[in-house]
Amino acid sequence: MRLLLDTHIFLWYITADPQLPVAFRDAIRDPVNEVYLSVASEWESVIKYALGKLPLPEAPAEYLPRQREAHRITSLPIEEAALTHLAGLAPLHRDPFDRVLVAQALQHGLTLVTVDDAVRGYPVTLLPLA
Repeated sequence: MRLLLDTHIFLWYITADPQLPVAFRDAIRDPVNEVYLSVASEWESVIKYALGKLPLPEAPAEYLPRQREAHRITSLPIEEAALTHLAGLAPLHRDPFDRVLVAQALQHGLTLVTVDDAVRGYPVTLLPLA
């Protein structure tokens, strides 16, 4: 399976947060699965950190890539082709970062890993909670 982690899922995973569903943790750890983190998630984290809304042990520009690599998660760049999918999305979700993740999942045929109910209205494959 090819998984794209939502920002909160990545943060919960790297901090062993108990909010992370066990099924998600197991899927991310499974070496058979390819796991991706979008540059959009790192961008979102940098912005939230700068606004004081995301506490991290150090600046996200160093911390997040190091954690991503330590957990063998591949960086997913935002490509121009994702804009085609993004432009076609209904305005079901107001968060632009989550909309980019949906577009990338559609573009690359990835399974989105999230607990965000607002994403469920999009025609994207989601990893089941259990």
